[in-house]
Amino acid sequence: MSHPQPHVPAHGHAHGHAHAHHQHPVEDDAGQAEVLDLDAEVLAEHLAAITDWLPLDADPRHVVDLGAGTGAGTFALLGRFPGARVTAVDASPGHLLRLREKAHALGLADRITTVQADLDEADWPELGRPDLIWASASMHHLADPDRALRRVRELLAPDGVFALVELAGFPRFLPPDAPAERPGLEERCQRATDHFHAEHVPHRGADWGPLLTAAGFTVTGERTVTVHIDATEHPSVGRYALATLRRIRSAAAEALDPADLAALDRLTDADGPDSVALREDLAVRTERQVWAARR
Repeated sequence: MSHPQPHVPAHGHAHGHAHAHHQHPVEDDAGQAEVLDLDAEVLAEHLAAITDWLPLDADPRHVVDLGAGTGAGTFALLGRFPGARVTAVDASPGHLLRLREKAHALGLADRITTVQADLDEADWPELGRPDLIWASASMHHLADPDRALRRVRELLAPDGVFALVELAGFPRFLPPDAPAERPGLEERCQRATDHFHAEHVPHRGADWGPLLTAAGFTVTGERTVTVHIDATEHPSVGRYALATLRRIRSAAAEALDPADLAALDRLTDADGPDSVALREDLAVRTERQVWAARR
C-alpha cells in the first residue's frame, strides 16, 4: 500500500508502503522487497502455523490478501488451501511484479490475480466476494484503519473470515551485550525507531480486537505467535539481520549518537569484518499477534 508519510515500514509480510524521506523510492522499494522476501523465508514455518490455526468452517475458495507485498501470505495461503485462488492487493508495482514472477516460477500463476491499489483511497477496486481476507502487517499503515475495517467487512461473503496479523515492530537479532564496543546497541536503535513510528505510524502495536468489534466483526480467535530462531537453525538469518538493520538505520539514524551510528554502520557493512551477517550469535526474536474475525 502506498502512503505519503515518510516512514520506513515496520517489518512484515505486507505493505509496499511509504518510503524513507532520504532514499530514492525505487531503491527503498527494492530494499523493502528484500526484507519481505527474507522475512517470508525465515519465518515460513510460523506463517504456515498461523494459516493452519485459522478458525474456518470450510476451506475458502477465494482469498483476498490485502497489502500482499512480495507474496509471503499469498503463497502460504495457496499452500494451505489447494483449491483456492488469491487476489493479491498492494500499492507497489515492484512488489506485485516480484510476486507474479514467483508465481510463474512455482507454477501458480493461474491461481493468482494481482491488483495495484491504495487502500487509503475512498474507492477500492472490485475484489469480488471473498470467503477469507488476509491482512498481514498492513492495517497499521493506513491513515484511517477504522474505515478500512468496515470496508473489509462489507467486502466479505456472508460468514466470511478476516485474518489480521500484526507485529509490534522490527525483530531483534543481537544478544544484549553486543556489539562489544557498544553493548545494547540494538535496543537503543529499537527505541529510536519506536519514537519515529509513534509519530508516523500511530496504529502500530494497537489492540485490534476492540477495533474489529467496533467495525461490526465478531472476533472468533486471537493468539500470539512467539518466534525464536537461532542462526544455526536457518541459513538466511544473517542476511535477514543485515537487511533489517539497514532499514532500522534509515529510521533511527537521526536519533542515534555518533558512536552508536558508527557501530551500526560497521554492522551493516556487508563487506566489512564486523558485518552482522557474519556473526554466529544471532537469533530472530519477534512476535506476531493474530486475530480472526467473522462477518
